[in-house]
Amino acid sequence: MYKKNLENDIKSDTSGHFKKVLVSLLTASRPSGNLVDRTQAKLDSEELLNAGTKKWGTDESKFVTILCTRSFSQLRAMFDEYEQLTGHSIEEDLKKECSGDLLRVFLSIVACVRDKQAHFASILLKSMKGLGTKESSLIRVIVGRCEIDLVQIKQKFEQISKKSLAEYIKGDTSGDFRKVLLILIGDEDAIKK
Repeated sequence: MYKKNLENDIKSDTSGHFKKVLVSLLTASRPSGNLVDRTQAKLDSEELLNAGTKKWGTDESKFVTILCTRSFSQLRAMFDEYEQLTGHSIEEDLKKECSGDLLRVFLSIVACVRDKQAHFASILLKSMKGLGTKESSLIRVIVGRCEIDLVQIKQKFEQISKKSLAEYIKGDTSGDFRKVLLILIGDEDAIKK
């Protein structure tokens, strides 16, 4: 569409370990499936601990390798092992060891692995909470997920916010923009009009 190579653009616009994460995710080399190797999960958790809080400085490349190349099922098992090993979540140590864009991308990976729908529900809530609306985030999640898992995202949204997604949209948007969003999320009242 843009007559450019996405990987080359990412490489030229980013740097360091953040670039490595994005390129790794772009290559889509993460295995799928539900098989879990508990021994590997324990080894990975020990490697991350040794690359992070048990080391002077942080070996970010180890975090990139494990977080970007293990299946979601394997990562969930590793998160459990990490918590048993340390007594706290991996997110706590990521916040101590990383910062900026690298921290945000690592936390996003962990959030998606733990519960993808809750992650997207959280993005929706942040896009409408407080003053103003982050329309790009709102549009990106609703349009991007409306034919995939928006029903589950709406359920998670209501669990998190104690209000429906439709109520938030009605309170935060207006006009045709509101109507389109409500139709996309399957709001019955908007569909009937």
